[in-house]
Amino acid sequence: MQANEGEYAGWYHWNHDPFETRSGPFFMRQEDDGTYLSAFRAEEKHMNGAGSMHGGCLMTFADFALFAIATDELEGANAVTLNLSGDFLGGVAPGALVEARGEVTRGGGKTIFVRGLITGDGKPAFSFTGIIRKFSPRP
Repeated sequence: MQANEGEYAGWYHWNHDPFETRSGPFFMRQEDDGTYLSAFRAEEKHMNGAGSMHGGCLMTFADFALFAIATDELEGANAVTLNLSGDFLGGVAPGALVEARGEVTRGGGKTIFVRGLITGDGKPAFSFTGIIRKFSPRP
């Protein structure tokens, strides 16, 4: 679904995932070079008790970005995350612009390998790798 107003007007978000909608919402768009950029604005609801973005929020956003990065490789197929791992690199403050970029390191079949980096106001916050598996829905 395409956002029609606000900071992310013209960007896309998935409205069929209730958890991501409550957690974010997170947005994505295709860049001029063909890659996909994911983003959202850090809010108080994303922070931990120390005032920095909660690690679970970064992991949830990484999972969203995993699928955004692999959009072309997925070709509209249903898919699930088989593995998601990451490293926390730095904090993200309220109000920060949180972005994720990455690349498909291997695709071409049912299993897609992705790596990416999340930044907060341009500073590295979380690096991740993940594996996505395409599947056919059960009848």
